[in-house]
Amino acid sequence: MTPTIRIQREDFDLSAEVERLTAARSHIGAVVSFTGLCRDEGGRLQALELEHYPGMAEAEIGRVAQAALERWPLSGLTAIHRFGLVRPGEQIVLVVATSAHRRAAFEAADFMMDYLKTRAPFWKREHLLDGTVGGWVEARQEDDDAASRWG
Repeated sequence: MTPTIRIQREDFDLSAEVERLTAARSHIGAVVSFTGLCRDEGGRLQALELEHYPGMAEAEIGRVAQAALERWPLSGLTAIHRFGLVRPGEQIVLVVATSAHRRAAFEAADFMMDYLKTRAPFWKREHLLDGTVGGWVEARQEDDDAASRWG
């Protein structure tokens, strides 16, 4: 099974991605998805600008997706991350994992999101409602702490 990894400017459709992974439903017992949305950060954010290094981001996410496939008995795995300007309420990231059993799908999706939050090569900069461009968003210690459980 080859995971689907996409870095794209345009939005994604959760239903279409789940349908693609579950077309052969006879052996799938679980579908777990996570969709990350852009927050308004207390009403001060106009948009979040996401940049990535093309080629490197896909390769790194693909490497971690392969590790998830080796660690859990998955039947499907999709990771989509957007770049460009994303406005509050819009979707930023999607992870969908399918498996015969729920635990594998839950854990694989959680593993992928922890990686995407802490190690994926993306840079985020805030565009504020007052028209100014803020600084680059720093990593959060609680995200690193969560990811450390995977070893």
